[in-house]
Amino acid sequence: MKIAIIGAGASGMAAALQAAWHGGEITLFERNATIGRKLLVTGSGRCNLTNDAVTASKYACADSNWMAILLKRFGVSELIDMLAEICVPVRKTADGWYYPLSDSAHTVVEAFASALHQADVALFTSTQVTSIKKKKNGFAVSFIHDDREQEAVFEQVIISAGGKAYPSLGSRGELFPVLEELGHTVLPKRPALAPLLIDLGKFKSLQGIRLNVGATLWDGSRQLAFAAGNLIFTPWGLNGPAVMDISHHVSTHPNFSLELSLNWLFFFQEEFNRLLEQKRFSSLPLRILLGAFFPPKVVAFLLKDAHLTNEISLQQVNDITLERLVGRLKDTRLPIKSVRGFEYCQVSAGGIPVTEADPQTLESRRVKGLFLTGETLDVVGPCGGYNLQYAFSSGALAGRASVSSQ
Repeated sequence: MKIAIIGAGASGMAAALQAAWHGGEITLFERNATIGRKLLVTGSGRCNLTNDAVTASKYACADSNWMAILLKRFGVSELIDMLAEICVPVRKTADGWYYPLSDSAHTVVEAFASALHQADVALFTSTQVTSIKKKKNGFAVSFIHDDREQEAVFEQVIISAGGKAYPSLGSRGELFPVLEELGHTVLPKRPALAPLLIDLGKFKSLQGIRLNVGATLWDGSRQLAFAAGNLIFTPWGLNGPAVMDISHHVSTHPNFSLELSLNWLFFFQEEFNRLLEQKRFSSLPLRILLGAFFPPKVVAFLLKDAHLTNEISLQQVNDITLERLVGRLKDTRLPIKSVRGFEYCQVSAGGIPVTEADPQTLESRRVKGLFLTGETLDVVGPCGGYNLQYAFSSGALAGRASVSSQ
């Protein structure tokens, strides 16, 4: 079975290996000069591979049952087995995040490169695929390699070319018009797992501060999304998983007046309430209570914002002032301008709806012999290895199925 795989990112490399291991004759096309370029930057270079909490409910796509079927066929344990096969042992953090034992994305890409070579995968780097034409017994794939336009015929084609995130690393969405010509629906691509552009106003003084918060996205009185995690104040707005995990909802509503609500107490509400109740009428300075939960720079900001002195004690703070301060900690509202662009996002949403691909095989339901993986499909997971798990899972299932598909 002669199979073309377009894109040598996480899903394309997984597809190539699985297809080769199951007897296929594989040609892997990659636009970049090297493979796995986006994989190199994941997890800040440490490569957060997957997560114990991976379930279908964590992903945004057109059909959660579709994702459940996919993950049942190739989930966390199957991925760990595949990584072990190519000499990538993993370790798990206390909160269930998986990393290579080397803590290096570079070694992961090197292991994939070695495995592809050992599996006799024909690799064409610095190669741009320009068209895919359906033929009676397969597909004619046109591509530019060594400055020459060439064409080759394959029985099956797997599209793993990514979306539009990190265009500097090669993902520009150039094959979506080709897929549209083949009969697929293509939803507009938009940034996901992206920082939020927000006019911070007086919160600008917190630039560089990291906090663990709960973040709720509001459209008026309608709650659109919620996430909890780390937040970073930046010169242009907010970054970190707490906002990145809900950013695709912002890019879905570009002309809406959206607000972000930050709950600064989300991760320790009970401890805060207990300590406040114990010390409410004591001579303990309010800054000491706040300092039990927040860094000094944040404490100073909160006191200044509430027009309170540095030495004021809890017993000196009146009920109305304290209630207002606690209320602000539970619900700080910030108007959202937009999300940062594709060059700053980790993945992109949009593309082909998952309903147009079989979740067991990733084969197109509109074009027999064509398989769709990774960001080609409209799937977004949160930070923490979820998107890499999906990329590897979709690629692996497509690779296996492409060899046996008739």
